[in-house]
Amino acid sequence: MPMTCAERCANFEERRDKALELFANKGFGQVSMRELASHLGLTAGSLYHHFPSKQHLLFDLIEELFEELLATLNPPARARGATQVLATVIRAHWTLHAERPLQFRLAERDVCCLSDEQQARIAALRRDYETRLLNLIAPRAALPAASLEATGHVIATLLNSLPGWLQQSPLPEAQRLALMENMLLGAIERTLATGVISSAA
Repeated sequence: MPMTCAERCANFEERRDKALELFANKGFGQVSMRELASHLGLTAGSLYHHFPSKQHLLFDLIEELFEELLATLNPPARARGATQVLATVIRAHWTLHAERPLQFRLAERDVCCLSDEQQARIAALRRDYETRLLNLIAPRAALPAASLEATGHVIATLLNSLPGWLQQSPLPEAQRLALMENMLLGAIERTLATGVISSAA
């Protein structure tokens, strides 16, 4: 009996998750199409019926992560003030990192394996994400354009790196999250309030 649409979707997602695990643990460049097919329980020939190419699958996984990152920049309407909005955004990033650690690893390590066109698409998504992030948490920041761009990049990097770094800490999760919030809130408040970047430019 042929599979239902729901069964086909579940099958696709399961294989996609297995591919993600293999890429993240072994390294995209170290995985051949034959090995990928075997890992997914497919023949090398039938693999192309499920995924156009290994590179296309990597791009899909990284693009999805950036789309999820953009979604974290929609705090609930009840969040008021820059500090509360930022705290909400920090918690959303913390949760996303816990849910998708392997995709974060791919995005950090293997984006260079994408085609030039795919890398340009990911770079555009990242710029959009960083711009929207800074506009959300500091809509009236009085810094030159180049300094604002650098600030957005640094904040985004910290938001997406600190959860992984803090995983190594023996502190309870609540304390790790509080540490991340305090570090980011303090650094951002000082940078944007005093114009340190602006005066040093």
